[in-house]
Amino acid sequence: MSQDFDLFRISEEHEMLREAVRSLAEAKIAPFAAEVDEQGRFPQEALDALRGNDLHAVHVPEEYGGAGADALATVIVIEEVARVCGSSSLIPAVNKLGSLPVQLSGSEELKAKYLGALARGEGMFSYCLSEPEAGSDAAGMKTRAVRDGDFWVLNGVKRWITNAGVSEFYTVMAVTDPSLRSKGISAFVVEKGDEGVSFGAPEKKLGIKGSPTREVYFDNVRIPADRMIGAEGTGFATAMKTLDHTRVTIAAQAVGIAQGALDYAKGYVQERKQFGKAIAEFQGVQFMLADMAMKLEAARQMTYVAAAKSQRGDADLTFFGAAAKCFASDVAMEVTTDAVQLLGGYGYTRDYPVERMMRDAKITQIYEGTNQVQRIVMARNLP
Repeated sequence: MSQDFDLFRISEEHEMLREAVRSLAEAKIAPFAAEVDEQGRFPQEALDALRGNDLHAVHVPEEYGGAGADALATVIVIEEVARVCGSSSLIPAVNKLGSLPVQLSGSEELKAKYLGALARGEGMFSYCLSEPEAGSDAAGMKTRAVRDGDFWVLNGVKRWITNAGVSEFYTVMAVTDPSLRSKGISAFVVEKGDEGVSFGAPEKKLGIKGSPTREVYFDNVRIPADRMIGAEGTGFATAMKTLDHTRVTIAAQAVGIAQGALDYAKGYVQERKQFGKAIAEFQGVQFMLADMAMKLEAARQMTYVAAAKSQRGDADLTFFGAAAKCFASDVAMEVTTDAVQLLGGYGYTRDYPVERMMRDAKITQIYEGTNQVQRIVMARNLP
């Protein structure tokens, strides 16, 4: 056990990365977070800052021009950005989600072209799995890809696509053989500029308002056959394998949002005075803070363990990825709700950031598989 523990010990390099990302996030991202949320606009300042410091897609391997960061480093980047702005943390998180299928299953040519473009900052990557009638039951998708000589022709619609319309590149799952259900699904890279690609209106969401969520439409989109990711019929397996890894990044986002809320609440209760003393001196408040910090640290450690397993490709990653995502997101919802409570009436107003953090935290219990689905995944993969 001690030897295993050593494998996911936080290194000095990881802590230096944390300090660098925290400084950048506080200086270049935090000042715009409230405005981004209020206006529901894309956090361009965050993208510029992250891209300018090669932090927009740190997971891309060095051989394709990326930083070659390990899974824990990627988690730390997402966590520290989410601490100040949940919407902005979806830039590095979804760049990994969208491009990981290419990294896991794509040809060398596909990796060089698209991972290279992502690393150079030539465009973001989104992930197109869900559909109007295929959410938790992703294998029930209807989007079709039909072979036509050296091309595939795609028709269908994808829903709940993060950063849709802003991203240049899209990993799209489509049915190539309807008779085989999940084994008849293949994965493709589609470009924003491909003829027949269009987008719906941005969804009006409770939280993460700075990250556009839209439908993506494919109307006779004709793409070269070499844009298929992996072999025909392997798309669903690639999609599920991708989620094993990227659920860890949602756990990281949840941890970061919760940490931001705890930090703010901790400072507030030390300043706020009632009955002649700071409310931080009341035992009821102290117990709330202690529980918030305890659960948050448990979520962080579970997330880091899952990141280490993601990096090593451990056999029990499916369980740990689901467990980290499920536990951390539940903790984030609890911690942010308690932070609002600690601020009292002020916490319920948009003048203070904790209500935004509470709204942002909610989605972490829903996307990349609801927490009810995570419990199904865990039960099927008990270690």
